[in-house]
Amino acid sequence: MHRRNSRRTALILSAAALAAAPLLTACGSDAHPGAAAVVGGDRITVAQLEGRVNEVREAQRAAIPDDAQYSQAIAKSGGLTRSTLHTMVLDKVLHRAATDAGVSVTRRDIQTMRAAMEQQEGGRKALEQSWLQQYGVAPSRLDDSLRTEIEAQKLAKKLNADMQSPEGQAVFWKALTAASKKLDIDLNPRYGAWDVEKNKRADAKTPWVREVTDAGASPEEQPA
Repeated sequence: MHRRNSRRTALILSAAALAAAPLLTACGSDAHPGAAAVVGGDRITVAQLEGRVNEVREAQRAAIPDDAQYSQAIAKSGGLTRSTLHTMVLDKVLHRAATDAGVSVTRRDIQTMRAAMEQQEGGRKALEQSWLQQYGVAPSRLDDSLRTEIEAQKLAKKLNADMQSPEGQAVFWKALTAASKKLDIDLNPRYGAWDVEKNKRADAKTPWVREVTDAGASPEEQPA
């Protein structure tokens, strides 16, 4: 039960980002040198972003010792840098929306969900590999990701939003849009801009969908 609910949330978050058109509603600025994004006055530095990307790459390398298979995995996730930034920003937006709604997540919540999912996946390693492959989440970040999933589920419940219906999803994303506006998100232009209404990172030239489906590594994977 926990597995199905958490995956449904993750898929909704992913699908919403992929389905949204790359329409810019705000422009990034270079007012924050060294920052990949500024969210609610808090900086997500380029170093932090690159560190998160490296965690995923290292986990992929450890899981895929074969060079050819590893190269294929890299090619399939050529947009990892920008998709990771999107996730980092969206997590902060979701947390603000949850806080505004009086929603909180305890360590016990995370442990309970993780235990149930590990049982259904076939153990800790199997669960970690599943989230690494499907969502680009490094094993060291799995608990953080589960916290976000639980937060999203609790927020939806608090809003009486049925995430299996378009109406319920609209209610959920309306809450995130309100939080996004409050946070005054500013992305470094090299990573695009944040679309407040759609709660997604967007490019001026290349749709986000192409970044995560392109068979080859994109320029964004080059070091800063």
